[in-house]
Amino acid sequence: MIHAPSLGIGAAISAAVIIGVFFVINGPLTDNSFKVEDIQDVEKAQVLQEQEPQQVQMSVFSDNASPILGDPNAPITIIEFGDYQCFYCNKFFHDTENQIHENYIKTGKAKMIFKDFTIIGQDSVVAAHAAHCADEQGKFWEYHDTLYNNWNGENNGWASAENQFKFAQQLGLDNAQFTECMTSEKYKPKIQASSEDAKTLGLTGTPAFFVIGPNNKIVKVPGAQPYDVFVSILDSDEIKLQ
Repeated sequence: MIHAPSLGIGAAISAAVIIGVFFVINGPLTDNSFKVEDIQDVEKAQVLQEQEPQQVQMSVFSDNASPILGDPNAPITIIEFGDYQCFYCNKFFHDTENQIHENYIKTGKAKMIFKDFTIIGQDSVVAAHAAHCADEQGKFWEYHDTLYNNWNGENNGWASAENQFKFAQQLGLDNAQFTECMTSEKYKPKIQASSEDAKTLGLTGTPAFFVIGPNNKIVKVPGAQPYDVFVSILDSDEIKLQ
């Protein structure tokens, strides 16, 4: 079974693009918009006249998140809001993320951040918590990949607490430390706060992405779009220009 919000956002073919101020500590993010008529052809996007701004703190992007994947000084930031049980999140991981990693993350053109938006079920929270526990041992992204490499549907038990301990063993994590972390449930407030950040940004499903350039432009990309769509955005003048 596929959760309705993940299905809806994953199949979306249009998006709003947000232009604003980023990396201003505790400063406002001005939400203006231009429309992408067809997300498959981002080059057709047009910037509209400035609209009444909606104030959003930059912390919704930077707080309650994973460690950075890639060079922290990379000029472009890719932020994913995801749920480890989400069908389309898994699709993005297998179909698109590896290419982005090879061609943009490894080359220092971009860095990536993952934020939890746990909307499918309780096991979504369990899996997210386990990833943060793995982060205590320096293996957040390895655990993130392990979860998607073991994905087997939604709300059918594959992401249960019992299986999280098996995944931790596969990665060679210290069992006692991981068990203590999981038992404490210490990261539940962080996971909930990240989900609230997603709602603040108007998200209703997973996955959803924000691509942030050095020129303070922010592009919102809904769903598990193909690699070519991300290339069009990451290489666009709107994002790349200083």
